[in-house]
Amino acid sequence: MSETKPRDYTKEPEFVKKIVDSLHPERMYLKVKEIIQETPSTKTFRMVPTKGKLPPFRAGQYVNLFLNIDGVLTSRPYSISSSPTQTEYIDLTVRRKKGGFVSNYLLDKVKVGDEFETTGPAGTFYYEPLTDGKELVFLAGGSGITPFMSIIREVVDKKLDLNIWLIYGSRVPEDIIFYKELEDICNKHDNIKFAVVISEPPEGYKGICGFLEKEIILSQIGTADGKTFYMCGPQAMYTFCDTNLASLNLPRRRFKREAYGPPDDVTLEPGWPSGLSPDKEFTVEVIGKKTFKARAGEPLMNSLEREGLVIPAICRSGVCTTCRTKLVSGKVFMPESVTLLEADRKFGYIHPCMAYPIENIKIRI
Repeated sequence: MSETKPRDYTKEPEFVKKIVDSLHPERMYLKVKEIIQETPSTKTFRMVPTKGKLPPFRAGQYVNLFLNIDGVLTSRPYSISSSPTQTEYIDLTVRRKKGGFVSNYLLDKVKVGDEFETTGPAGTFYYEPLTDGKELVFLAGGSGITPFMSIIREVVDKKLDLNIWLIYGSRVPEDIIFYKELEDICNKHDNIKFAVVISEPPEGYKGICGFLEKEIILSQIGTADGKTFYMCGPQAMYTFCDTNLASLNLPRRRFKREAYGPPDDVTLEPGWPSGLSPDKEFTVEVIGKKTFKARAGEPLMNSLEREGLVIPAICRSGVCTTCRTKLVSGKVFMPESVTLLEADRKFGYIHPCMAYPIENIKIRI
């Protein structure tokens, strides 16, 4: 009987590339199949592929959505809120941001049938069974619930042997995203527990009030021993939670934080120049391209996009390094959350998605 020779993939680069692209596409082409009103300020956009099939992804990952809004080419990362077990569509859940250029467009203008381009799934904010254990605490703020929803839905669908405590901070009760579904899940699954913390409770509200401070967290989870903490929400929440949880003396590997984009008010970040108004304008010279004015309190990338200068980006949170750009002269402010390589510091590279001009600058892109 003749033996079957193993396939020599080194001689079939196009076949290998096709397989790799299907699993890790640089771009996806999606169409809005359904729009779900989650809360008065939040909608879920259910997306289906217009080309090929959806790639696999890890619960907790995101895609970067590319948009053309009145001639301005821009993008925003959104966590996938649907479960990886759902292979026909992905859900992107968007909450309105005060003054938000992209969120207002998506919530007010986008309709069923509209088509979009995104990156493939990206990010490392997911459950890792080899290191994270089976006791997980999810701390969510506002739309930071979205990656946790993907993880919880997968746990339910696959009946995974995990214990989850979800503690969700919201300004008001009516803005709690996925509230009914989370309640139903907790009623049916003893391994998933859900608590809401309201920071601005209405008169007569009888639930937990305040912020995600240590005492409230421990009242829900009992002890922090052996648990892994995940955090996703606005930067102010991270600062608050870091301070509150520091006394628990848990190893750093027991804390995971998702990148969450630029702060709502960068002037509140540690290290912001004293007395500098966010409305102060500085000159930005893009060598060989153009010169324009940019506000100190706005990410440099936003100013560049309005001028028709688009830099490749994925996370827009100062983490992925895709947008790294040479700062030739001048100074920018970057929050402490920005991940800069030592080589970037040495040779003068910045992340425009989280860089704010604090004097006249020159850059090369």
